[in-house]
Amino acid sequence: MKTILLFFSILSIAFSTNSQTAKEIIKKSDGLVRGTSAYAELKITSVRPKWTKVMELKTWTEGSTKSVSLVTSPAKEKGTVFLMRDKEIWNYVPSIERTIKLPPSMMMQNWMGTDMTNDDMIKQSSIVTDYTHKILTSEKIGGLMCWKLQLTPKKDAAVVWGKIIVWIDKTDYMQMKILYYDEDDFLVNKIIASEVKQFGDKKLPSKLVFIPMDKKGNKTIIEYKKWDFDVTIPPEYFTTRYMKRLK
Repeated sequence: MKTILLFFSILSIAFSTNSQTAKEIIKKSDGLVRGTSAYAELKITSVRPKWTKVMELKTWTEGSTKSVSLVTSPAKEKGTVFLMRDKEIWNYVPSIERTIKLPPSMMMQNWMGTDMTNDDMIKQSSIVTDYTHKILTSEKIGGLMCWKLQLTPKKDAAVVWGKIIVWIDKTDYMQMKILYYDEDDFLVNKIIASEVKQFGDKKLPSKLVFIPMDKKGNKTIIEYKKWDFDVTIPPEYFTTRYMKRLK
């Protein structure tokens, strides 16, 4: 009898898991790294065949529409701020004491000399609303069983990718691997996540390696040193007038 009950219990759990739609999985995963608000301290290392650059920054985010990032080192870029609010992006440059609004044409330019674009860092496009979602199969990534999903851009979405393939672990909804393809189905960028840590009540990869496929020897490593969720952020942090005062 116990064996039968255990079987139906396992079957029930499996059915509950499999009944989730691809969009629900993506939405849970996306919400995991956003929360209602978050504060993070991270290190970004740009690796090139002949040199390496290390940068540190602080970020504050509120939902999916507001974020601000402050560069704290190296000294040359210290005080540089990027602000995103309702899909409008501003950049404060301390060396000239000016705040510049970035046009949409600059979204695909590399961010601060890394392999990532302004759109990658600011997260202007949404993997939840700008794409349709499909579960392809299940695979293990880094020892974790994951859903493998395909994201295809909607016809009216202002995105650059022809498709995105993402692996999301089935227990904690962490994004463990992401492949970005262009409109001709060529692989452009790859992200590999690792070093899962506990940040408050959430488990998340603390290390992301961003690899551009057309630049041999290039990669950008993002390491989260601190990551707090559901924090109180003063409203003025997301205003242009406060950018040069951010610390």
